[in-house]
Amino acid sequence: MVHDKRVKDVVSGWLTVFDDGSVDRTWTGPPQVKFMAEPVPPHDDFIDGVAVKDVVAGENSGSRFRIYLPERNDSSVDKLPVILHFHGGGFCISQADWFMYYAVYTRLARVANAIIVSVFLPLAPEHRLPAACDTGFAGLLWLRDISRNQGHEPWLNEYADFNSVFLIGDSSGGNIVHQVAARAGEEDLSPMRLAGAIPIHPGFMRSQRSKSELEQEQTPFLTLDMVDKFMELALPIGSTKDHPITCPMGEAAPAVEELKLPPYLYCVAEKDLIKDTEMEFYEALQKGEKDVELLINNGVGHSFYLNKIAVDMDPVTGSATEKLFEAIAEFINKH
Repeated sequence: MVHDKRVKDVVSGWLTVFDDGSVDRTWTGPPQVKFMAEPVPPHDDFIDGVAVKDVVAGENSGSRFRIYLPERNDSSVDKLPVILHFHGGGFCISQADWFMYYAVYTRLARVANAIIVSVFLPLAPEHRLPAACDTGFAGLLWLRDISRNQGHEPWLNEYADFNSVFLIGDSSGGNIVHQVAARAGEEDLSPMRLAGAIPIHPGFMRSQRSKSELEQEQTPFLTLDMVDKFMELALPIGSTKDHPITCPMGEAAPAVEELKLPPYLYCVAEKDLIKDTEMEFYEALQKGEKDVELLINNGVGHSFYLNKIAVDMDPVTGSATEKLFEAIAEFINKH
């Protein structure tokens, strides 16, 4: 007898969970924003100053990356900084080739004059944490191998400055930034240098609701429904939001002062649902005497810069996005 699977839950239009444990990531929210969650094909030619290609690292690893290469002027420097990117999506949705990331990271490649290497991450619940963190760290080791001439990727071999490698991540990708940075502190990356880390609106939280979760406005990019259900699907079975990956300032996490971390540009949106717990971790970095620079994105909410419609149509979002890119470019140039 064939069992007809039934819908168990729908998470804010992003994810449908069935009673047999399978999931469907077809967007079921407003159709006018569906384009942001559709893949953009790579292009070897320069479009708006950036070329894009997808690569697989090694025959056996299966790790996939999207690389953004800015067009170089004759007067430009010989080598370009490398930014290793981890996409968001609550560990459960989104892909590195989605339009929302393409729009942001082609722009950042131009503004920062840097190569962006975006990691295709495994998704929960099929691949629960720490799978995405492990894949992110493997991406950093792949860059190290290339810096040691133990791997080959033509754009990186020719144009990458491995003395200037940065981590960046959106939302849950910001959690991965911190996990990878902490692990990198225990690893010999030479001759590569991890020069900095940029968590943007990281998904740091606690089991107990914060004041900002109760008071801030929910947006399509972060609802309480997403916070609760994505974490239930993503965290190891039996774990709570107090897990070290989602609560690095908590008692279960390694003491921040004992971690060997690169300089951080730590980005928090003024109207973020999880602003309070994000700020709690910033305070832990300060208390641990880490090199951390705080950037508050005024007047905007969680992952505002990924909303292409708002970036183009809303002056506040557009201005905050421009300031975010400028701060990232300045941070990279400084380190």
